[in-house]
Amino acid sequence: MSSDEIALSPSSLAETLRAGERVRVLDVRNRDESDQWPLGGGDVETTHLPYMKFVQAQAKDEIGDLAAEFDDGERVVVICGRGESSATVAEALREHGLDAVNLEDGMRGWARAYHAEELDADADGATVIQYQRPASGCLAYLVVSGDEAAVIDPLRTFADRYVEDARDRAAELRYALDTHVHADHVSGVREVADRSDAVRVVPEGATDRGLAFDAELVGDSDELTVGDATLEAMHVPGHTTEMTAYRVGKVLIDGDLLFSESVARPDLERGDDGAEEMARQLHRTLHERVLALPDETVVAPGHYGDDADPEEDGTYTATLGELRDRLDALSMEEDAFVDYALSAMPPRPNNFEEIIETNLGRGSVDDDEAFELELGPNNCAATAD
Repeated sequence: MSSDEIALSPSSLAETLRAGERVRVLDVRNRDESDQWPLGGGDVETTHLPYMKFVQAQAKDEIGDLAAEFDDGERVVVICGRGESSATVAEALREHGLDAVNLEDGMRGWARAYHAEELDADADGATVIQYQRPASGCLAYLVVSGDEAAVIDPLRTFADRYVEDARDRAAELRYALDTHVHADHVSGVREVADRSDAVRVVPEGATDRGLAFDAELVGDSDELTVGDATLEAMHVPGHTTEMTAYRVGKVLIDGDLLFSESVARPDLERGDDGAEEMARQLHRTLHERVLALPDETVVAPGHYGDDADPEEDGTYTATLGELRDRLDALSMEEDAFVDYALSAMPPRPNNFEEIIETNLGRGSVDDDEAFELELGPNNCAATAD
């Protein structure tokens, strides 16, 4: 049986997880790789078996014993980094009667899975589309009104997708915006602009961080017109100093400020020494600016975690009223909030310093290098609430 016949595409796996179906995974990467970047995003049960242990079992003619551990009729998805070792394992398990499939191109293929859902929310007459990258939880947004569109927090890997999707809706991209200088993925603002007539837009505070490419700068309360809709900039520092959210109707596209399960981590710009000051700024931003908005405001974040559940429209969003009730952090006094935000933060995103330099335009990488830099989880949130 050929490897093609036992391959499962990343998009098919993502669809299975979105449908809420249970997925049983056999991860044959080394344990440290598996622990650092597990396959998640739904009801996943993972068993670890490093590939070398599989080879040893094969040499001892013990594959049948291994297969017996999974012999319950349930499909097993075998994964590795590139889909090569896992293909060998999946084929061997199938020869022993298991319904085993190989995740095509491994976790690198998983990182190319991308899905879009339309928000069911009042957005000043505009259509807002949320892009979901299950491998990292990164979210981006396309705002379409009439024959114009804007993309917010685009990923470089998918630059062509935003241009094509806007045109599929009979619109041209007018703006490509970032909410802040990202630390977990390579921004696609410049690449989207190169592929369209879109204007690059970044928060004005990015210049203080060393912005090294030409872009239109936006400050607090500035407005950008997209067709008949208006994007209002809202300075919301805390995760970074320049963080800027965009309001369109009742939707707040807030970057890495407030998520459906937690709040932003405060240490990626200034490191450990400046994290406490940034955490206090984050508390002020949330209480003086964001929580002053109406409860029906739909918060559309820049990330979602494995514990997040999509709404009925398929998007990872929540009303501000729901978040007030759900997140204890939003009712904390400042000192308690700071302790919470600084405690039990996950590891910093892979290669975050080089990614920041690239996103500021002070470093240059090609498309393949950019893709490799951002592989892994996003880790932009503080510990889950």
